[in-house]
Amino acid sequence: MQQPPVARRDPVVREHHGDRFEDPYAWMADRDSPELRELLAAENAYATQRTEHLRPMAEEIFEEFRSRIEETDLSVPVRHERWWYYSRTVEGEQYAVEARVLVSEHPDRPTLDGDRPPAGEEVLLDHNEEGRDHEFFAVGASEVSPAGDLFAYAVDLVGDERYDVRVRRIADGAVVDDVVRQTGGSLAWSLDEQHLFYTRVDDAWRPHQVWRHELGTPADADVLVHEETDERFFVGVGSSRDDRLVIVAIGSKTTSEFRVLDAGDPLGTPRVVAERRQGVEYDIEPFGDQLLVTHNANRVNFELAVAPVTSTSADDWVSLGVTSEDEYVTGAEGFDDFIAVSLRREGGTGVRVVLRDPDAPNGLGQAHDIAVGEPVGTLHVGVNPEASTPTLQVVHESLVTPRTVQDYDVRARTFTLLKQQHLRGDVDLGRYRQRREWATAPDGTRIPISVVHRHDVAADGTAPGLLNAYGAYGISSDPWFSVLRLSLLDRGWVFAIAHVRGGSEMGRSWYDDGKLESKPNTFSDFIACADHLVEMGLIAPNRLAAEGGSAGGLLIGAVVNQTPERFRFVHAQVPFVDALTTVLDPSLPLTVVEWEEWGNPLEDPTAYVLMKSYAPYENVRPGPHPSILVTAGLDDTRVFVTEPAKWVAALRHADLEASDPAQVLFRTEMAAGHGGRSGRYDLWRQWAWETAVLIDQTS
Repeated sequence: MQQPPVARRDPVVREHHGDRFEDPYAWMADRDSPELRELLAAENAYATQRTEHLRPMAEEIFEEFRSRIEETDLSVPVRHERWWYYSRTVEGEQYAVEARVLVSEHPDRPTLDGDRPPAGEEVLLDHNEEGRDHEFFAVGASEVSPAGDLFAYAVDLVGDERYDVRVRRIADGAVVDDVVRQTGGSLAWSLDEQHLFYTRVDDAWRPHQVWRHELGTPADADVLVHEETDERFFVGVGSSRDDRLVIVAIGSKTTSEFRVLDAGDPLGTPRVVAERRQGVEYDIEPFGDQLLVTHNANRVNFELAVAPVTSTSADDWVSLGVTSEDEYVTGAEGFDDFIAVSLRREGGTGVRVVLRDPDAPNGLGQAHDIAVGEPVGTLHVGVNPEASTPTLQVVHESLVTPRTVQDYDVRARTFTLLKQQHLRGDVDLGRYRQRREWATAPDGTRIPISVVHRHDVAADGTAPGLLNAYGAYGISSDPWFSVLRLSLLDRGWVFAIAHVRGGSEMGRSWYDDGKLESKPNTFSDFIACADHLVEMGLIAPNRLAAEGGSAGGLLIGAVVNQTPERFRFVHAQVPFVDALTTVLDPSLPLTVVEWEEWGNPLEDPTAYVLMKSYAPYENVRPGPHPSILVTAGLDDTRVFVTEPAKWVAALRHADLEASDPAQVLFRTEMAAGHGGRSGRYDLWRQWAWETAVLIDQTS
């Protein structure tokens, strides 16, 4: 049996606040180092060799995925002015095709003609043709011009999320402009279709500038529109629903600012909507002569206000009073006849419809919440480009309900089904059960857990189970349906999501209670959820697995160090496991931005001590640990492959003192970024292999 790779140790001393740490793998910081590339290749070869016996199982699982998924399919067409816009997939092809047809030729929503596209189709972008000769292909932003003649899109051919901009003439597919390179990925058109706004990133991969490009001119003639010098802030650019405003969004983890520009005056200067104030976050939705403003100036959980579209100060914000203090407002969209407010309440998502009433003092009438009749699930607003619509497209799914797109009549309060994800084969969704459990954290806080399993799985302490979590940046892990997950459920597995602090499932304070000095709550919450599932007999203690990606990978690494006996197997995906080293280096991508999430250990001794207490890499110790699978992407810009490589090397070195060390596998996708392989079949095969490893290691 091939032995695991051994990385060279060359200690470099790091000193901060009187603390000395010897980093034996600091040399891996050079991602272009031939030695590191050789190590990654050796790790890949070792992982392949150690899992060769799983090839039949991985192939079986891949075919299960494929047999259930509608490979030739059409998204829900969305009407915008004269056109129906949609994307479609073709069996055997890795990517989607973006296209449109005229409403005049298809008065009703178009459908596939068998396996053929709708008649009269105009292709905006065939991702398969565009990505045919590339190992990786992904599109960031894409925008049809206001008159509908041109299609601008941002392409990443590596996986590093740096995008080249291309503009096609839709009528004949000709590329009319492709000189803008290495952008941040967001785009906006001027009304005359002569100018395109885009962002650029700095050396730390922070989108910090907005530029204006005139079509047909060289990129070095482009004009800087806005530059953000405060390194805590990201910059993005987009358009209002009616294309009349170019919107510049500027935000840190705790503070935001917006600037708007009349898209009919592209050479003008963006106007500030409300000057930034530390700790105040807001978002805007332009609508006619008003702005809908979602903000936290007065409430932790945000509220909805209105202001004139010409507003230049938060003093203009007038509260609409359509939500309560215990409802977390996450956004709002304005239409001619109503406002749709997105919110969170009691661990779930919701959408509130507020009808417009011109005779009312605030212009608003009755309000009601959209009811879908499923207590554990996710509901959010879909794609609604037309302000005059009498219906609202909403999307609902749960652990047992496939993604369902519906039109909701806001006055009749009725639904029209547009599409539910179709499952091929003999899948019987009635065989599965979902529910909400509550664990108790060490500080007494109740932590929600979403659980799904097959109907015949008994709480007798014998079932294998997988616990998933993220728990950072206020990002909620809402229940979602997965065709791929069925392969686990049908083998008797329990799948659970731990809604730990650091996300926003229970409101904004849920996020605040899982960041900075409160970050350890995320880890103790996760352990409490694992213990709860075992104690209730739903998962066998010796068959419990865990998974998390990116910041969720940090969570996995931390709990492995803190409670190595809790889990039989863990999967750390693109894990942020060398967090302290990264956050100590302001030259690295995202570091300065991250200080409002983790603390600034460079200047703050308390933040340094706290981060060092849980950072996975610094806390690897000899001793037993679960079997570990680590996956990464070579061109990942968010979490450099250096981090998982160092962590795995530290684990392997610690295991030299163990008589019977648990298995550690490390596989790097050599043509991928933070999200893994780009082609859908490649991604399914990646997931099938990971699932096979999970099953094997918990058997």
